[in-house]
Amino acid sequence: MTNPLPLADAAKLTPHLSFSRQEWARLRAATPLTLTEQDLATLRGINERLSLEDVADVYLPLSRLLNLYVGATQALHKATDTFLGNLPAKVPYVIGIAGSVAVGKSTTARVLQALLKRWPDHPKVDLITTDGFLHPTRVLESRGLMKRKGFPESYDQRRLVQFVSDVKAGKPEVTAPVYSHLLYDIVPNEQQVVRKPDILIVEGLNVLQTGEAAPGRAPRLFVSDFFDFSIYIDAAEEAIEEWYVARFLKLREKVFVNPRSYFHKYASLSEAEAAATAHGIWGEINGPNLRENIQPTRERAQLILEKGGDHGIRGVRLRKL
Repeated sequence: MTNPLPLADAAKLTPHLSFSRQEWARLRAATPLTLTEQDLATLRGINERLSLEDVADVYLPLSRLLNLYVGATQALHKATDTFLGNLPAKVPYVIGIAGSVAVGKSTTARVLQALLKRWPDHPKVDLITTDGFLHPTRVLESRGLMKRKGFPESYDQRRLVQFVSDVKAGKPEVTAPVYSHLLYDIVPNEQQVVRKPDILIVEGLNVLQTGEAAPGRAPRLFVSDFFDFSIYIDAAEEAIEEWYVARFLKLREKVFVNPRSYFHKYASLSEAEAAATAHGIWGEINGPNLRENIQPTRERAQLILEKGGDHGIRGVRLRKL
């Protein structure tokens, strides 16, 4: 039996480089801030306190890094085409963003999209969320999966993989289903069209998922197999649960009052009743999904954004090449 490595030596084996917020902010170099406060107001999620300082410290260095990675990847594709004697082909750069419900994935995705499309080499940046690839409510109900919504089995994984594969292959036009948070369901006969973007951002709970092949069967493809870069938004579960409850209470005042809302039944609850309901949903669905499926994929990400209880980014971990 071999002796375990001392803790100091084991720490050196981590695949990530760690940066404090201040250290990461310095890597912005001379990258200009191209977003205004008015821009930011349209990008923030509910109950998030994202500021222009956050953008400058965290997202500008990240956009600079991604711009360098996109350029290097494009050069690599061109070199491969030259070697094979093919005409240069445009291959979209695909970025995956993962993390829990209410952790701020959507805001991160929108801010990155806004920043990346301002770089001259890749002005066309599309964003899709995997919500559109959830099975419709009628399918989830027939399979007894409504209380597993957001778990891996609630998605049409085959369709999601095919979508990203088609985008990556350079198909002229690829369509994705559209999800309505108001209806809590797929919108019939509505599609998002993606037409040969320079960059595609794919945001969702379980996008870094992978798995073992069954004995005697070919390895299964996952959407993460098509990513050029991946990001995980991390925070303590206790903080995320509080953010989820706060968001639920805010939605109760705004969205839930709409009679068309799937959650309209919660609009008449008192604040205490609504908070208890939100904690119950977290304990039954979102918490287990985070612990069982989402958080275990964290270390697969090339970049991990570590949030404190105030939603602010406190540290960054970047995978070593």
